[in-house]
Amino acid sequence: MSRLIYLDNAATTKTAPEVVDAMLPYFTEHFGNPSSIYSFAAANKEVIAKQRETIADALGAKANEIYFTAGGSESDNWALKATAEAYAAKGNHIITSKIEHHAILHTCQYLETRGFEVTYLDVDEDGVVKLEDLKAAIRPTTILISIMYANNEIGTIQPIREIGEIAKEHGILFHTDAVQAFGQVPIDVDACHIDMLSASGHKLNGPKGIGFLYIRTGVKIRSFVHGGAQERKRRAGTENVPGIVGLGTAVDRAVRTMKERTVKERELRDYLIKRISEEIPYCRLNGHPTDRLPNNVNFSFRFVEGESMLIRLDLLGICASSGSACTSGSLDPSHVLLAIGLPHEIAHGSLRMTLNEEITKEDIDYVTDNLKEIVALIRSMSPLYEDFMKKQAK
Repeated sequence: MSRLIYLDNAATTKTAPEVVDAMLPYFTEHFGNPSSIYSFAAANKEVIAKQRETIADALGAKANEIYFTAGGSESDNWALKATAEAYAAKGNHIITSKIEHHAILHTCQYLETRGFEVTYLDVDEDGVVKLEDLKAAIRPTTILISIMYANNEIGTIQPIREIGEIAKEHGILFHTDAVQAFGQVPIDVDACHIDMLSASGHKLNGPKGIGFLYIRTGVKIRSFVHGGAQERKRRAGTENVPGIVGLGTAVDRAVRTMKERTVKERELRDYLIKRISEEIPYCRLNGHPTDRLPNNVNFSFRFVEGESMLIRLDLLGICASSGSACTSGSLDPSHVLLAIGLPHEIAHGSLRMTLNEEITKEDIDYVTDNLKEIVALIRSMSPLYEDFMKKQAK
């Protein structure tokens, strides 16, 4: 393949060279177990503490409020399951939305089998949670609100500060899945009244297999993994020192480069949206037109099947997706697109393209020019499109 244009950064990102360089010594030279008492190994405790501080500073949090995990899915599971267990005496009701990542939705479904009640909020056509619906869903037994910061498929950013204010006003814990947002938009846990926040390293040019859960001081979240005293006795297991170093380095890099990087991403995002909207008929931009992640573009194309687009784009060296990478093997249409009101046949024709700082305007032109041809070719083979055009001509 002579050319590779990677437009699936919502699925995963390339680990930055400086992140790899920072990690390497902890595989070979500084390999000691941080729980050991001799100085060679114990020095890694200080390294972990430094990374914890770096991550906390990025959120306006305290270092002792950051707990390392294996990634976003574990963090989401921990936040929901441990909250349900710890606050069961107060109530059994949880509020979330219909467009959450499956790490949230499937965990909620599991909790329903354990006697908890879950309200799944609708969203508007742009994928935004309606604050009035949230207020109306609150019960005396509500113990947790979990709404994602930004959607992984359509990029819509939620009114997190307002949601946090509602939760605080009613004395309800507020968790947000910030896996897609962290490193892409500034986040202040105090300003947004966030009690718990999930994030993952491989979404911001860090390594896979490492993430964290922010837990505000005073929140009664119990241990998630038993067996040792690591993570202040809340998550047992020998610390992944190379991963933690990589995550901390990636967070530092993301914060330092955020302003310049996201300005470029927004310009190219809007350029891509403009070209597709103007040059490919019968398509729809999914997600909020402005309150969306800087690098996210998601379109649905009528009379086109998403998988066919992806295969043809792949042959041209273009990597994209039709939705969440975690459900890429499913033939069902995206639950997110159905939640914003798209019919099945249009939801099936979706294409998500998520940019990074290395993408150029020339890359966007190459993608758009080829996408126009691909959509036209697929439609030329569609009897539905042929019937539609005949009706249009009458």
